[in-house]
Amino acid sequence: MATLGQIIFYSMIVLIVLFTGLIILILSLAFSGSTTEVTSSNRSPVGNLGEDELLSCYLLTQRTGFSRVSVTWQKTGMKGLVYQYTDGSPNLREQNSQFKGRTNLILDDVVRGNVSLLLRSVRSSDEGEYTCSVDSSVGGGTISISLRTGAFSAPTFTISKGFLVAEAIRWYPEPNVTWFDRFGNDLRGNTNLTQSSMGIYSLVSSLNITEDSGTYTCSIENSLVIVVSRATITGSNVLWTTYFTYSTASSLLASTYLSIMTSVLCTFYLS
Repeated sequence: MATLGQIIFYSMIVLIVLFTGLIILILSLAFSGSTTEVTSSNRSPVGNLGEDELLSCYLLTQRTGFSRVSVTWQKTGMKGLVYQYTDGSPNLREQNSQFKGRTNLILDDVVRGNVSLLLRSVRSSDEGEYTCSVDSSVGGGTISISLRTGAFSAPTFTISKGFLVAEAIRWYPEPNVTWFDRFGNDLRGNTNLTQSSMGIYSLVSSLNITEDSGTYTCSIENSLVIVVSRATITGSNVLWTTYFTYSTASSLLASTYLSIMTSVLCTFYLS
């Protein structure tokens, strides 16, 4: 059985080793002066079918002058790669045929740590989980990005025979339309949906107006996107402003959203 003196001695040895390791770690962080992290500005993007989408991925570091950078983009459950960059140029030998000719990095920005992937002409089959893996002379890491796909478009407005009419030509999944007055009260509108052979919805929604002036809000939403337009009528003219909000949830009843990603100002005078 160890004596009290031996117990104290060995305890002191353990403490010395622990403190030495801690000091080495603190000194290494202090002398390195930086940490490296792979991050994304949007880990749940919504791709609009037929349009381009940027999957963001950045290497954050306080160091400059990358002497080596390699980047690999992969999609969960898919054979082959989405995109690869090694030795200063794209390496597409193992690229899956689904992404041939449809993916690019901004090559001039790679050495600055921007390794975001530009995905051209989004398809419904592109939906899924992607990983961006970065290895460089200053560090690296991996981050996952969940791409959702759908179709959405801003409405246009006209005045016809006492009705304010909103038209939007591309929506998927199926949208819901709600009208409000300037006080936020629900109004009863009439909405007709038409679905194409590709499954894309177009809509025409009309609201009966009894005055020659006023401001109304039209909200079009599905499980991915809410488009809100504020339309102001003056006589036979209508002016409107539209913004998009992308949902973090999969339900129309979701109450939280990622952020307002796009703000589109559409000003038209119709006579």
